[in-house]
Amino acid sequence: MKSEKYNRSVSLHCPTCGGGMFEYDQGVDETIELVKCASCGRETTKDELIRENSENISEHAKEIGNEFVKDAADELRKSLKKAFRGSKHIKIK
Repeated sequence: MKSEKYNRSVSLHCPTCGGGMFEYDQGVDETIELVKCASCGRETTKDELIRENSENISEHAKEIGNEFVKDAADELRKSLKKAFRGSKHIKIK
């Protein structure tokens, strides 16, 4: 399986206006890093923005997990079919 298939970028949205463009000020500590919405001007920390978008992030993670499970099952089925190809007594559907 190719791991590149499961790499995703999740866009974060402003909880106030729904905008997706932010200005980023890097702080001394990760808890101080501020992001400012380019549309409405709301300032928040990076951690707060991630927490407020947690539902969106969780949905993307579930989607990737489901795709991985499906692909892993397909790969296992293919390898079992290949391994038992010549057997008369074992059949894999």
